[in-house]
Amino acid sequence: MSGHLLSLASGVLPEFSPEQTAAAAIAAGWPAVGIWVEPSTWTAATAAEVRARTRDAGTVVLDVEVVWLKPGADDPDHLRIIDAGATIDARNVLVVSSDPDPQSSADKLRRLCEHAADRAMRVCLEFAAFTEIASLAAALDVISRTNHPAAGLLIDPLHFARTGATPAMLQGVDPRLLPYAQFCDAAALGPLPQDVPAIIEEALDLRLDIATGGLPLRALIDALPSAIPLSIELRSRALRDGFADPAERAAALLAATRSGMAVLQR
Repeated sequence: MSGHLLSLASGVLPEFSPEQTAAAAIAAGWPAVGIWVEPSTWTAATAAEVRARTRDAGTVVLDVEVVWLKPGADDPDHLRIIDAGATIDARNVLVVSSDPDPQSSADKLRRLCEHAADRAMRVCLEFAAFTEIASLAAALDVISRTNHPAAGLLIDPLHFARTGATPAMLQGVDPRLLPYAQFCDAAALGPLPQDVPAIIEEALDLRLDIATGGLPLRALIDALPSAIPLSIELRSRALRDGFADPAERAAALLAATRSGMAVLQR
């Protein structure tokens, strides 16, 4: 379980700009960072500053987010998010889907993959109870339909558990589909499956530090590829309230993450 590249997920600092997120991650000592790309506000100056900061510090940009697939025609902003990621050397782009048609989702995903592959990026599909792709099986089906080597699967421990998945279900999943994963902890029991507002609240506000909750993290990490990069997706109201300064929040989370990973390795 050692040797994982740890990345500060962009969702840890939702109220801060990409430049501030990169600066906070670097100041706190994170080896990697995720960047939120909002096409309407992303500029060449934003890209230049994030790229300069991360390259100078040797900080990996693990992912950019989020491409949210919807019914209907392709959204040009989705390609802009990939292009923005390419300008800052991002390795992956995170995708979720609100398109109820699996084949339509797959077709859109394949076009994203074709665009991303030319930029040396992977397109990673995340599933969650509040999206149309709401299970591990559904996500694997869409990826299979996509039939493109740039397509990947993104596991988030919270969504994984809340959609009824177990670590044993990852047996037989091609490790090449898993270029990185998210990581966090949460209460062992979550909201009722039909309580979508509560599910979303938990995902945005109630995540816990690693090894402080009840998710089967040890079994999950053992089921994932060895040394898989981990984006620490710890969206937490308590963390935001406790650390208003972005660098202090990033530092506190890194310390808690290292402590939690050490517990898992015992």
